[in-house]
Amino acid sequence: AGSGIIYPACRWLVHPRVTSHITTRRLGMIPIVIEQTGRGERAYDIFSRLLKERIICIMGPIDDNISSLVIAQLLFLQSENTKKPIHMYINRAKPLTFRYTQKRFSD
Repeated sequence: AGSGIIYPACRWLVHPRVTSHITTRRLGMIPIVIEQTGRGERAYDIFSRLLKERIICIMGPIDDNISSLVIAQLLFLQSENTKKPIHMYINRAKPLTFRYTQKRFSD
């Protein structure tokens, strides 16, 4: 319903009238995407839509608040499905050093 830009790989429909609507967060402007389903349309901010696809994006400096949010997202995705991979994209101006610990849970 309505015209927009369709991204076939993701099956997202971004309406021109919606892309002008933005959410202000720490990052500034956050685009809204519209997903077409059999039940109609559903609007997501882009980061929520990416999280639904098990993709976590980290932009800018990592402080205690950001690390808490990322940990919460990782725990949520792990609780939904222990088998599917979680993808992380990190965009920072400075080099990043971090510890990676993976714990497998048996079902």
